[in-house]
Amino acid sequence: MTDYILNVDNIHKTYTRGRFNKEVTFSLRADMRFAEPAIIGVMGANGAGKTTLFEIITGSNPPTGGQVYCQGQNIHNVKYNERDRLAIHYHQSYQVRQLKWTKPNFMLEAANSDYPIIHLFDEPQFNTQDGYIGFMLDFFKSLRSSGKLIFMSLHPTEIYHLQIVREICEQFIFVHRDHINRSIRQYQSWQAFVGDDDARQYLGENLETYERQQMLQGVG
Repeated sequence: MTDYILNVDNIHKTYTRGRFNKEVTFSLRADMRFAEPAIIGVMGANGAGKTTLFEIITGSNPPTGGQVYCQGQNIHNVKYNERDRLAIHYHQSYQVRQLKWTKPNFMLEAANSDYPIIHLFDEPQFNTQDGYIGFMLDFFKSLRSSGKLIFMSLHPTEIYHLQIVREICEQFIFVHRDHINRSIRQYQSWQAFVGDDDARQYLGENLETYERQQMLQGVG
């Protein structure tokens, strides 16, 4: 387990409704590993499960099954007040997400790190004022150059969102929603990501406009 910065080991999360005849209303599965520092773009429709995935990785939401190892340590067995020393989840305006306690803190182990190596940014607000986007992209690049693993979740509603992820992200994750089932798809390049028919349908007209702009500029 220690060979990976992050090992999401065959996790699944289900939500149900009904007391006696339980009906599954949400099902998410993920199995992925990251051995090197990188900036990962995470996309998917609203409600697809991006935030749930981030919560599971940072230990604030226990999976129904499977394990999450951050720097070789099962984050769901780490003391609550020390989990952000392994992985930290920033939600929208960079507020840190709160943890849900399921065990007494004294029964859990200490984190093996003093500073998080995994940073998850959940739909960060990219203000278009002069210099702000460049400042944030430089910040992400600085984290990556210092050996960190960065996840940046976006629901691209503007063309410039696609420009941002194309510029900054080295790999991509698409959280695909099919009724109650959510699947995690990984891509090692932008070309592979936009080559997925479901991803293209999700990105819609924004992707078509972006690609036309790239062709006019002679960018592949």
